[in-house]
Amino acid sequence: MAKGRIVKAAGAISVATTFSRILGYIKDMILAKYFGATGLSDVFFVAFRIPNLLRELFAEGSMSSAVVPVLKESQVKHGVEETKKIVKSLFTFILFVVGIITIFGIILSPQIVKFIAPGFIENPEKFNITVLLTRIMFPFLLFISLAALTMGTLNTNNTFFIPALAPCFLNISIIIFTTVFSSLFLNPIIAVAVGVTVGGLLQWLVQLPEFYKSGFKLGLTALHPALKKILLLIIPTTLAMAVNQINIFVSTIIASFLPDGSITYLYYSMRLIQLPIGVFGVAVGMAVLPTLSQHVAEGNRDKLATDFTFSLKLLFFLTVPSTLGLIMLKEPIVNTLFQRGIFDLKATLNTAQALLFYSIGIIGTVGSRTITATFYSLQDTKTPVICATAGMVTNICLSFILMENMKHNGLALAYSMAATVQFIMLSVFIKRKVNIISFSSITLSFLKSFLAALVSVSVAKLICSIDSSLWQHSEKMPLKFLLLSISIATAALLYLMICYLMKHEELSYILKKFRRQK
Repeated sequence: MAKGRIVKAAGAISVATTFSRILGYIKDMILAKYFGATGLSDVFFVAFRIPNLLRELFAEGSMSSAVVPVLKESQVKHGVEETKKIVKSLFTFILFVVGIITIFGIILSPQIVKFIAPGFIENPEKFNITVLLTRIMFPFLLFISLAALTMGTLNTNNTFFIPALAPCFLNISIIIFTTVFSSLFLNPIIAVAVGVTVGGLLQWLVQLPEFYKSGFKLGLTALHPALKKILLLIIPTTLAMAVNQINIFVSTIIASFLPDGSITYLYYSMRLIQLPIGVFGVAVGMAVLPTLSQHVAEGNRDKLATDFTFSLKLLFFLTVPSTLGLIMLKEPIVNTLFQRGIFDLKATLNTAQALLFYSIGIIGTVGSRTITATFYSLQDTKTPVICATAGMVTNICLSFILMENMKHNGLALAYSMAATVQFIMLSVFIKRKVNIISFSSITLSFLKSFLAALVSVSVAKLICSIDSSLWQHSEKMPLKFLLLSISIATAALLYLMICYLMKHEELSYILKKFRRQK
């Protein structure tokens, strides 16, 4: 029953996240067309990383991870009405505390930009526009924090699709403001920043109908005793998120000293690896957290170990083929999605190389998310901090070592190696905490997925190689989309066939579940 809930929840989140990612790539294609890989695009991506960091720290990351286990425990032990009081208390806390942080962020934007992009200080025009964009986008933090509260609440009630679909409205807002309203601004990049803030507001508002339908209400109230427990969980969770985000910030700081375009190459390649991370890694992590939290509240370690093992196997079954796909089809993918307007062949090649090195770390990144969710279900938020800190130190050291000869590619490789170190450490610690977990069966499942993916993606690469010169130019976009789509569809079908012949456990379970529902 629990496996079924996990698969169903992960499926709902994956579908909604796929819509969001597709819109995200359309947004990126539009931004690439309008701004290319230039100093102006670097300015926006640096400014956006500041509210994006705070979103990871206070909103979608730490808050959701701390809120779900406490709310689920409250539901099991104290009932629904007490849970509603906790949610109302959280809303009051967020409104005042995150509101104050937002105000200070707007005031201190010049100091923040000096810290995050010191290479911009010598260029006053570049520095000033970055400060302006940062101020415009800072309210995004408050809106996204409220959105995270509603998301965590709905996830606790096993409602996943609407919260996962909400980020679509952020992408829609950016697309509309870039294409429709950019001409109204003296500097068109300002329209994109306004679109980010409006999108954050929409991401919260679209969840409210389902939130109220579930019986929850918003309003100012006294602080609930459970809030203290949530805050005690949020603090180490925030630290874990912080050290993860420092990895990205280290890359940004160093890349600000590299030639123009370096930050943009890293941004677009990072956006591409976010597809498997978001559609599969985040989906499985979010889907499994309420179920594992319930097992912990009920004191059932056997079910915890069983569902954890299944979740990690399912995650690798879904993620391994997409990882190899990004590695082996990197140039056709980047060319098709981004090479148009002033985003030229040089930008494509540099982004594709960064994509290769970032993709190496996808498995470690998604695996870490699921294991971290398991620690959070156990209300152990300290161990993920230790592992994330080790990953951060690894990233910083390797970034300075590799950037000398590899430039922006060295930063991408350092990030991937840090993610792998973090995953290995988390695996060791979770095995010690729940020693009945079978990592040997997880490894066997991973190897089956890898072999099947290697064969299927190799066929896709051969299809794309029919006309290798096609991927050198910006023309013939319909033909490129068609050829790339055929390649990916062929690889997906072949992968499923090979996994079926190999009697892959996770595929068998999904097919059995599908037949039963049908």
